[in-house]
Formats: sequence, C-alpha cells, structure tokens
Amino acid sequence: MSAAIDQNRQASVDHAAKNRALIKLISTFAVGFGVFLSGFVIDEPAPYELYMAGLIAVWVLFGLRLSRTVAALLAILVVFNLGGLVSLAQMPDLKAAPMYIAVSLFLGFTAVFFAAIIDADHRVLSVIFKAYILAAIGTSLLGILGYFDAFPGAELFTRYGRAMGAFQDPNVFGPFLMLPLAWLVHGVLVGNLRALPLRLIPILILTLGIFLSFSRAAWGMAALIIGGLALLLFIRNPNPLFRTRIILLAGLAVVFVLLAVVVALQIPSVADLFTARAQLVQDYDDAQFGRFARHWYGLLMSIDHPLGIGPLEFGPIFGEDTHNIWLKAALDYGWIGFISYLTLTMLTLGLGLRILFRERPWQPFLLCAYLVYIAHVAIGNVIDTDHWRHFWLLIGIIWGCAALEARHQRNGRLPVPDRRTN
Repeated sequence: MSAAIDQNRQASVDHAAKNRALIKLISTFAVGFGVFLSGFVIDEPAPYELYMAGLIAVWVLFGLRLSRTVAALLAILVVFNLGGLVSLAQMPDLKAAPMYIAVSLFLGFTAVFFAAIIDADHRVLSVIFKAYILAAIGTSLLGILGYFDAFPGAELFTRYGRAMGAFQDPNVFGPFLMLPLAWLVHGVLVGNLRALPLRLIPILILTLGIFLSFSRAAWGMAALIIGGLALLLFIRNPNPLFRTRIILLAGLAVVFVLLAVVVALQIPSVADLFTARAQLVQDYDDAQFGRFARHWYGLLMSIDHPLGIGPLEFGPIFGEDTHNIWLKAALDYGWIGFISYLTLTMLTLGLGLRILFRERPWQPFLLCAYLVYIAHVAIGNVIDTDHWRHFWLLIGIIWGCAALEARHQRNGRLPVPDRRTN
C-alpha cells in the first residue's frame, strides 16, 4: 500500500515537472517570437504591437511581478505619457494624436515587460538576443536584396534609393541592427576562435545592411559601438594575452569592414549615393528652415508652451518633424514629459554604468545593450527615437539587469528564476 502511494506521489511530481518544462518552453518561444517580430514593421499597427499586447496581457494574468526597480521604471514612463495627455489637451483638433500617445504608452509597457521577465530569470536574455539576431539578419537580407532589385516587388524594402529592410525608414532600419552587431562582435572578441567563421557571415550581412541604409547616424553608431566594445573589454581585462587578442581582432574587424565597403563601392550607384550621404552636413540640415534651424525654433516654442503643443503638431507647422528627441519630449509631452524623459535617460545611463563591469551571468548582455543605448542617446540629438520599438527593448534590458543586481545585493546570491512569471 505504501509503495503504491509512493509511486503515485512520484508520478505526480514527474507530471508537474513535465508541465513546468512545457510551460517554460512555450513562454520562452513566446518571448523570442515577440522580439523577432520587432524587425518587421512595414505597416502600423505592426504584428509586433498586436502580438506583444496579447503576450503582455497573458503574462499579467498569470502573475507578472514588478520589483521595486521595475516599478520605478513604470512610474517614470507613466508620468512621461501623462505629460503627453496634458499636451494633447492643448490641441483644438486631436487628429491622430490620441493614437500616438497610446502607442507611446504601449511601447513604455514593453520596456517594463522585458525588464520584469529579465528580473525573473536572467536566462531569458539569451533568448532575446538570439531572436533579435535572427530578426536582424532577416530584415537585413530583405534590405540588401531590395537595394539590388533582386526580385519583383523588391522596391518595397527600399526608400529614396536606400535599403530599409522591413521598416518604414532607412534611419530606423540601420540603428535596429546595432545590438546584434554588437553581440556578434563581442563574440568574436571574447569567444572561441573556432566559431569565428560562423560569426563573420552574419556580421558581413549586418554590415552590408547598415552600409546600404546610407544612414549617417547608423554609420557613426556602428563605429562608436565597435570601438567602445573593444576599449571596454581592453580596460576590463588586464591580461596581456587577452589585450593582444583584442587589438589584433579589432584590427582585423576594421580591415574586414573596410574591404566590404570597398567592394560595395565598386558599384557605381552605391558609390554615387555614398559620396552624397558621406557629407557631414546635408542641404536640408543648414537651410533656412532646415534641421538645425528647426531645433532653434523648437527650443523657443518649448519655452513659450510649458504644457506642450500636442503630439505631431510641430511637423505641420515647420514642414518636418523636430528630429531631436529632447525637443520632441518638450513639445509633444510638455515640460512634464521632458523632465520625465531626462530622468529616465540619466537613470538608465547611471544604473547601467554602476554595474557594467561586475562579474555576473548577464554582464555581457548588459555591456552590449548599454553601448548601443549610449549610441541611441547620442543620435537622439538629430532624430526622434520615441517610437522605435527596439529602443524600448534596450531600456528594458538595462533596467532588467539593474533589477537583477539589486536582488543579488539583497540576497547575496544569484537570483533564482521565479516560476510564477512563466
């Protein structure tokens, strides 16, 4: 009788373990698929929005937990969008502004979601990065094939003669590729050299995609991220052999990229567009109502309108959007939104820097995400990033790692995955 009871108990335990494993597998795939969809935003609402809205709702129903760190992120983002609602009230004609604020709030929720699931189990970072790399390679190939008009309808993946992949703008497509590029280069610098050929192929695809986007911001970001990655790894590890390896591999990477660019420039259409785009200041930058002039007019307008002028109102007035995230925050979200966004940026930079070199399982992921985030903050001075899906994923990664570190400091040990969030 006792033996039968023990057998039943063991069977029940085994069944529960299998159920947990199945739930873990399903939840892991669900997160990875959501990240993968972020690389395909041809129309809005994109599949990413629809899918992530359902995924977040399911996770909330089944016990998404917010630590104090993640709750602080949520509070900042709510106040930021509250500023948008106040700005919305200043508009005589709302037009598409309510939907714009709704999307802003939703993207903020995605940052909170990613931070929360990373806080629950740091191993989800590996899933996020692998899915991101697949999405980046897929959308890069579409952009490259589209640029060379490789199949009927390929022009769908280009704009103004520039590759844009499955995005609406080459200036979003290029920056989207930065995180997977950083992760692959990190693998080259610190990983097993036997896997070097496997990493070089996707690096070549991403590099060509970035180049053919003809985005000056993306070009600068790639240089900043690769150089910063090599420098930080060099500083972090005092081993002479490792430092020699970093120098050699970084040099080889530069040569590899330059050779790829030289080969691409042999194509006349590529060379012509490169010559035009390589100029630091374009005609539309320093014209009477160009990008830089609009920054000045926007600054004066933001001083006169502390509650904002309403989302999407600046473009119709001056013919183009602000192309400056700080002015965007002040004009579309008011001073409340500007202060909230400034607070979010400073905290994200500070929290990430404080734990950047600590030996943790999630440190390599944080290092790459942090460098890419810095690059995005830098280009925010010349472009609006508030509706870039991958930008909020970067924020979620950094805050998730900060939450992991806070829990580690409280407990004095690495966090145990929280099964209630899966």
